[in-house]
Amino acid sequence: MPAGSGHSHGVARIRKVKGEQSLASGTAMNTTTVIIFALLAVVIVLGLFFYLRGRRSEKLRKQFGPEYKRAVDQYGDQRKAEAALAEREKRVRKLDIRGLTAEEQNRFADSWKRTQALFVDEPSRAVDEANSLVKELMQTRGYPVGDFEQRAADISVDHPNVVTNYRAARDIAERNKSGKATTEDLRQAMVHYRSLFEELLEAPAVTAQSPATQRQSKEVAR
Repeated sequence: MPAGSGHSHGVARIRKVKGEQSLASGTAMNTTTVIIFALLAVVIVLGLFFYLRGRRSEKLRKQFGPEYKRAVDQYGDQRKAEAALAEREKRVRKLDIRGLTAEEQNRFADSWKRTQALFVDEPSRAVDEANSLVKELMQTRGYPVGDFEQRAADISVDHPNVVTNYRAARDIAERNKSGKATTEDLRQAMVHYRSLFEELLEAPAVTAQSPATQRQSKEVAR
């Protein structure tokens, strides 16, 4: 074989090997690039997920106030508690909650004055009437009034700062049925009922376009 021919074959083999190495290197670089971009995409998605979840948690915490902590304690899990609170809001937004007419406001206000005056001579009966009056007011405004826990849950969406008082008043009323509530307990129950009653009496209608975070709670004089 001529010397020139052997040299040409050698050069061709070297070029072939270098070409294969270059192809392999390019393929490796492409694979590495794909992996890097995929990891970046995962990081971005996870970051967005946790950011949105954090914003949701903060919104619910501000909206529900003390009711948020109660829900977390009740469910023992933040995500479950937040899901339950979000479901409450969704439920209430579907209700036809309306404001009271001036005539209705006056009627309820007069009824409360009579109930409060009754406390002097018949505190136990006054507490029972206060409970009934609150339920009637809720029903007039459009809240379902069947189960107590459901009532409290519905109220907590737009009146989170007084729903705790509502629960406390109900606990005292239940103790009173078995004769375990003192006159001071009953007085405190009246104060609790009044805080919710006054807020419901003066609160405007609730609409889907008016988020609870934008509502102002009336500070109740005790």
